[in-house]
Amino acid sequence: MHDNLTSDRPPVPPPYRHAVRRRAAAAFKAAAPALGAYAVVRVIGLVVFWGAASLAGKDALKLLGGRWDSVWYQRIAEHGYRYTVTLPDGSIHSDLAFFPLLPALERAVAEVTPLTVRGAGITVAWAAGLLAAWGIFAVGARLHGRRTGVVLAALWGAYPTAFVQSMAYTETLFTALAAWALYAVLRDRWIVAGGLCVLAGLTRPSAAALVAALGVTALAVLVQEYRAGGREGLLRRNARMLAGVCLAPLGWLAYVVFVAVREDSPFAYFEVQAAWGNSIDGGRALASFIVGLPLPAALGLCAALGLLGWLVVLCVRQRQPLPVLVYGIAVVVISLIGSGYFGSRPRLMMPAFPLLLPPAVALLRLRTTARTATAVGVLALASAAYGAWTLLGSGPP
Repeated sequence: MHDNLTSDRPPVPPPYRHAVRRRAAAAFKAAAPALGAYAVVRVIGLVVFWGAASLAGKDALKLLGGRWDSVWYQRIAEHGYRYTVTLPDGSIHSDLAFFPLLPALERAVAEVTPLTVRGAGITVAWAAGLLAAWGIFAVGARLHGRRTGVVLAALWGAYPTAFVQSMAYTETLFTALAAWALYAVLRDRWIVAGGLCVLAGLTRPSAAALVAALGVTALAVLVQEYRAGGREGLLRRNARMLAGVCLAPLGWLAYVVFVAVREDSPFAYFEVQAAWGNSIDGGRALASFIVGLPLPAALGLCAALGLLGWLVVLCVRQRQPLPVLVYGIAVVVISLIGSGYFGSRPRLMMPAFPLLLPPAVALLRLRTTARTATAVGVLALASAAYGAWTLLGSGPP
């Protein structure tokens, strides 16, 4: 009789499942203010853009999901890698320049929902934006407390080119993977960090910054332990760290090998990027661009670069943990030493959220929460206005 009664009851989850659920609920509760702040900032941007698009008689959703690089990603999602464009000068732009994770997610979402591929791309970008804000909050909270994490997430949503966060682009997806990978390293979870790096490497070439962050940090740990006299069993003690570091570049390498095999050339990926005008030139293209500008514009751009350099100095003086510092600086360097279109560079630097840590800490020095919120609100409105102007114009992408 007792067995019959108990057999009808639902199975009791193991204790660890309860613990996992409790931790997940607690983590979400802690991040809720940051997610709310980020969502409000992005809603401000969308409302301003929607109003401007309506006044201009343009389709806001089409502008968010059907321009510039988003069109290339959608073609890959629908048809795979097989599309090229021949320009009047004879150069060829191939869709092999675009990494596969975003179009794979677009295709998957479109197949299991009523959404079109375009709608799926926007959905993936918005969902990834929330995950990125959560990861950015987690890093900021771990380093400087929860209030800093909230402000940091909001500032990232108010970045000057944050309008891209609402588009079917890879920036939010990559930033989410990068933020959580850095958080994993800060928690000494190297295998998780390496796995997230693999996914980041299938998203954007700037995953090299994340791989560098893990590699430099691991090297510093090994050198420190070696000098401290811990030579015996050094590699064995750090086996998980080394495994994570070895795992980290595999996503990027896998795609480079895929392009090489497909095009029957070991350097095919780099040739594809060069055809798009994207190659490493050490900053010569940037210098030439500045020299070619009218003097007032050149001075303004130099001032902006000076501000960027000052932010990097502040990050160093703030003594950010090595993986966070290396990642932020590497993203900036990669964005500046390429030969690509200059208008894209502010967007390429957007994943460098550690640069916003010093401003986030500074904003919290304002006397009241209301003043901090007002400052963030002003930045959000400025970002929204710039985003609307850009999306309703011809560029930059």
